[in-house]
Amino acid sequence: MGLIDQHGRTAHDLRISVTEKCSLRCTYCMPEAGLPAIPRDDLLTPVEIARLVGIGVRDLGITDIRFTGGEPLMRNDLAEIIERSAAVAGGASVSMTTNGIGLDKRIDELVAAGLTRLNISLDTVDRDHFARLTRRDRLPSVFAGIEAAKRAGITPLKINAVLMRDTLAGAADLLEWSLANGVRLRFIEQMPLDADEAWARDNMVDAAELLDALSTRFTLTEPHREDPSAPAEEWLVDGGPSTVGVIASVTRSFCEACDRTRITAEGTVRSCLFGDDETDLRGLLRSGSDDAMIADWWRAAMWGKQKGHGMDLADFVRPERSMGAIGG
Repeated sequence: MGLIDQHGRTAHDLRISVTEKCSLRCTYCMPEAGLPAIPRDDLLTPVEIARLVGIGVRDLGITDIRFTGGEPLMRNDLAEIIERSAAVAGGASVSMTTNGIGLDKRIDELVAAGLTRLNISLDTVDRDHFARLTRRDRLPSVFAGIEAAKRAGITPLKINAVLMRDTLAGAADLLEWSLANGVRLRFIEQMPLDADEAWARDNMVDAAELLDALSTRFTLTEPHREDPSAPAEEWLVDGGPSTVGVIASVTRSFCEACDRTRITAEGTVRSCLFGDDETDLRGLLRSGSDDAMIADWWRAAMWGKQKGHGMDLADFVRPERSMGAIGG
């Protein structure tokens, strides 16, 4: 039996955070000083991560594996993590979400290890805006990582951009850059997962406002979803074939079709970004439990998954952990 919840959804998409560390300090994610360090011994090892990947694929129906952080490139043993995981992944895709800093120096070893897809976070192509938003002047390093991924043949290469009030004016510039560089851009509504807890619904840029801004420069054709469980609505740009994706996590929730399960860097199952319930698998891994027991605990964790994020409810409470600590 797979990872079924009490609302009839089945998880096939596994997100594994490998670290809380990051080379940037994006205002919608990280505090300026960074997140509290996780003791090294509390992090899952490459062997432990690969064992969970194997259980997920073999026993629980996982078909997509994505490594996240923090910033996964902060792990020196990332190539080993990917290689060991790819070896037990069967036909499952092995991908990563990264900010791209340092990717140009490591992309070849990661592809050789088994990495098949990449999402790179980039919110603006304006260097000053980038420095303010991330608290680091590293935009040239991100561009270098993107170029290296293209040379390595990663396709499709996706760019994730979080919608912020102070970068909305540059959204059309980012789309124009994406079209010129042959990458697939997806805008994401900002969610209340920032460590500084500054998110406010009234100040949030929603999908409708974004589409209005993009339509001043581009003709956008009515959207579709390539996969019913995929979060992005894809809009044809100027008649196609290029598209721009919009992930309206807040205003057009896709919770009913959610097929994700998450494992934190410390080895706990987190069934939802917005649910603080966590089930410890690391303890089972290190106490001699067999794969069947670990799979049963994982199934039990997912059975209790909440129906949705609940942001529209009067009693909504934001999760204790921020995005950087959860793994998006």
